[in-house]
Amino acid sequence: MENLDEIIKINKLYDLYKELLTDKQKEYFEAFYFENMSLHEIAENYNVSRNAVYSQLNLTKEALLKYESKLHLEEKEKSNQDLFDKLKQLNLKEVNEILKEYEEE
Repeated sequence: MENLDEIIKINKLYDLYKELLTDKQKEYFEAFYFENMSLHEIAENYNVSRNAVYSQLNLTKEALLKYESKLHLEEKEKSNQDLFDKLKQLNLKEVNEILKEYEEE
């Protein structure tokens, strides 16, 4: 059973990498995580075994984690958000100084 933090993380990764998944992976994932369907319900809808759905969902989660380990988009998004939050707290002069330093790197 997944805890809430794991579900949030996997959903965030899905948002970042869904275009890299197959149609079947996206359909099963969305049915399970977004439509809150059970494995049995998904299996009935797609005329496959419950085990096939379970396996496909696990493969999808593994793929999402693999993409993140290679591409680091979640990590980069968090870093960008942190930088943006810091910039919002500064005045314009300070922002320009930081941007100049950033450009020089």
